[in-house]
Amino acid sequence: MTKKGIVLSVIALLLGAAYIFLFTNWFNRETIQIMSHLRGNRPANIPRDLKSPPVYPVSFMLRSKYKLTSVKVVAAEEFATNKYAHPLWHLIPVSGSGSPPTKSFEYGGRVPGMKSALPGQHAEPLEAGVTYLLMVEAGKISGRTNFFTKEFAQRAAR
Repeated sequence: MTKKGIVLSVIALLLGAAYIFLFTNWFNRETIQIMSHLRGNRPANIPRDLKSPPVYPVSFMLRSKYKLTSVKVVAAEEFATNKYAHPLWHLIPVSGSGSPPTKSFEYGGRVPGMKSALPGQHAEPLEAGVTYLLMVEAGKISGRTNFFTKEFAQRAAR
């Protein structure tokens, strides 16, 4: 092969590698996509002190079913300055293999196959207008999303 042929082959190989790296998902790590949704028909049923107003419950939906190995909620502002922020809600699997495949759950609610990371600890009440961070893991795959809730507005009876 001539010098010109070798140079053209190397250039073609480099362009092919660049195309694969930049325009395909071969090297991207899979993430869990999470959507949050406020439930508008009742206030959240997490015990709270009487000073804070009731808030709408928040539910989460995952794009696919996952065997969850960790569910954690922290205040986003605290997490921005401290990666070991105090968890308001932290669940781990009952057994080492993870939960049964799960696609949705509600903050503070029961997630099949999961238990509190600290025995006897329950989800802390959320406050209206505060941004929170949900972090979910399913083995090596993880995902996170910011969410917030609003103060529950009691509808007048007709």
